[in-house]
Amino acid sequence: MTVVQTFADFGAELTASSLPGDVAYHAKRAVIDWYAALLPGAVAAPAKLMEQALVDDLDRGRARLALGRPATARAAALVNGTAAHTVEVDDIYREAIYHPGAPTIAAALAVGQERGCSGAQFLKAVVAGYEISTRIGAAMGRTHYRYWHNTGTVGTFGAAAAASSLYQLDATRFAHALATCATFAAGLQQAFRSDSMSKPLHAGRAAEGGLLAAQLAGAGVTGSLDVVDGEAGIGRAMSDGPDWTAATQTLGTKFHINSMTFKNHACCGHTFAPIDGALALQRRMGVTPAQIAHIRIATYGPALEVAGNPAPSTAAEARFSIPYVVATALVHGSVRLSAFEPLRLDDPATRALMERISLEIDPELDKRFPGQRAARVVIETRDGRKEEFFQPTRKGDPEQPLSDDELGEKFIELASPVLGSDGARSLLKRLWELDSATSIADLVP
Repeated sequence: MTVVQTFADFGAELTASSLPGDVAYHAKRAVIDWYAALLPGAVAAPAKLMEQALVDDLDRGRARLALGRPATARAAALVNGTAAHTVEVDDIYREAIYHPGAPTIAAALAVGQERGCSGAQFLKAVVAGYEISTRIGAAMGRTHYRYWHNTGTVGTFGAAAAASSLYQLDATRFAHALATCATFAAGLQQAFRSDSMSKPLHAGRAAEGGLLAAQLAGAGVTGSLDVVDGEAGIGRAMSDGPDWTAATQTLGTKFHINSMTFKNHACCGHTFAPIDGALALQRRMGVTPAQIAHIRIATYGPALEVAGNPAPSTAAEARFSIPYVVATALVHGSVRLSAFEPLRLDDPATRALMERISLEIDPELDKRFPGQRAARVVIETRDGRKEEFFQPTRKGDPEQPLSDDELGEKFIELASPVLGSDGARSLLKRLWELDSATSIADLVP
C-alpha cells in the first residue's frame, strides 16, 4: 500500500469509531484555541477584504464565516482558515514546524455546518486531519521548511482528511482526496519574509484546497495514489525522501493532537523561547530596560532566518522580529495584540532597546530543532553585571502546557473585543461541551 492508502484507511476507520476520552478532550482544546485565533483575525485584513472579493460566494450556502455570515463551504474554509492564521496566535505541532488548526479546523467546520454534523463527528474529523497532516509534516522535516510554508503545504492534507471524514468517504475515496490535495499544496516562505498578507492566505487556501479535494473525490475524481511517496512525489519534490514507514508507525496508537503547543504570545513561535528567556532573566536580575547595556540571544538557525528582522516597520514584520518582540516584552511586560498597534510599533523605549540586542545561531540548539525550541539569553547591565539564562522550551509547549484555565483566559482575552465578554464566555462554554452537541450548524457566536 502507498502511504496515502495507509493514511486513508486510518481516517476512514476513525470516522466509524469513537475517540478515546483523552483524545476528545485535547481535540476540544484545539478547537477552543482555534476560535481564539479566528475571532480577532475575522475582523481584520485580509479576511475583511476577502469578503469584498468573494461576494458571489457569500450570503448563500449552509456554512458560516466567523461572525455568522452565510457562505458556501469552500468560501467559509478559505476565509476562516485565513482569519485563524492572521494574528499569529494559532496552535503549533512542533515536530512538523506546522500550524494544523488554521486549515484543518476551518475545513472541518465548513463541512460540518454544511452537513449539520454533530459535535462528536466534528471532533473526529479534526483528529483525523491533525493525525494525518502532522505525520506528513514531521516526515518532510526541516528540509521542506527551508523554502516552503508547512501550514500552506502540509495543511492541505489536514483539511482534506477532515473534510473526507465528514463527507464520510470510504477508504478508497478518502485516499483519492489525499492524493489530489497533494497537487494543490503550496505556500512559499518568501511570502512572509517581508510585509505582505500572503502568509495567512496560505492557511486559507490549504483549507479550501483540501475541502475541494474531498468534494472531488466524493464525486469520483481520482488522484495518483503514489503522489506522496512516489519517485516524483511530494516527498522527493519538496523534501529529501522522507521515511514514510516511520511516519505511519504509531498511527492510531499515539495521537499527536495530545501534544500541541498553544501560543502564549501574539507573534511568530520562533520568537517565544527568546521572549520567555529574556523575561525570566529580567525578573531574576531585577533590571529595567534603561539599565540594560546589551542583550545577546543565541538560538536555532531557522528562528533567525524567519524572525531575525532587525528593523521592522509594520505589524506584520514586527511579529517576525526577535529584537522587536523581546524588546517590547521587556519594556511592556508581555507581547499581546496591542504590541502591534501603531503607537507601540514606534515606542521610543522599545526601539532604543532593540538597538542593544544581537542575535546569533547556537550550533547545539540548532541541532535540536525542530524537536526542541530553545534559546540562550545574556543580559549585560550598564553597571557591569552580566548573567545568562537558558530557556529550554516555550510556555505553551507540551513540556510546559497552558492549563485549561490559561487556555480559557487566552480565549476570553482574544474573543471579548469581538463578541463582548458575555458572548465570549457563552461561546467558550459551548465549545467545552462540543462532544455532546447534536449539531454544529449554528456554531457561531
